[in-house]
Amino acid sequence: MRNRLPLSAVVEQVLRYSRFPKAPSVAAQSAPVRECLPGFEAHNNLRVLPHDVAPRIWLGNRITTPTHVDEWNNVGCVVAGRRRFTLFPPDQIANLYVGPLDYAPTGAAMSLVSLSKPDFERFPRFRQALAAAQAAVLGPGDAIYIPPLWWHHVESLEDFNVLVNYWWHDSAGKDKAADSAFEVLLHGILSIRGLPPTTRRAWASFFEHYLFAAHENAVDHIPTERHGILGDLTSAESAALRRRLAQQLKDNTEDKAG
Repeated sequence: MRNRLPLSAVVEQVLRYSRFPKAPSVAAQSAPVRECLPGFEAHNNLRVLPHDVAPRIWLGNRITTPTHVDEWNNVGCVVAGRRRFTLFPPDQIANLYVGPLDYAPTGAAMSLVSLSKPDFERFPRFRQALAAAQAAVLGPGDAIYIPPLWWHHVESLEDFNVLVNYWWHDSAGKDKAADSAFEVLLHGILSIRGLPPTTRRAWASFFEHYLFAAHENAVDHIPTERHGILGDLTSAESAALRRRLAQQLKDNTEDKAG
């Protein structure tokens, strides 16, 4: 059950439940610190990050966040209790048996395998994921950095646990308002996945050349003033490209509807 409560009410509930032999799970998840704990940043400034990277608080009892992925950089700082983090590299995606992308409870892609009781008959490749995993138990004052697209499983190990984390997106060129690359994946599912295998492989070559290879490989033969969208996009050029893509999606939708 979801509810909106003051952070103090959640703390009171967690402390009250700590006296129960089998306490119901309760947690405040990803609450913006600037809204629920004004003044916190002034006394707990994480100077290694820019000021515009806003902290969020996670508070609860013994709960487990299943293996999932975020596309942002993440620094998590344990304030109270202990948490066990288990991380899997991005290349383990095929061994994690990820659930449906459009039915993820929190919006983040999530593994279907239970880390505490893995069903190796149903999920045999998960053994390979475990072999590549890294785990650590963090206590108060400890911090962890989770790079973008690293899968992570988080267990809160005590009756009262608090973590403050900081998410930020890698800048795309000069435009600091980076877009979600997950939307690109969804667009690819819509426009590429249904093509014949040979055509999909051809598109893979285009993506490798223009997105994943060294940037210079795609433009070193083109005069700088003619780089166009292959160059370092300004904010204005990024905005124009977004408008163009939005218009194309709108036109395609209208054509199919007609």
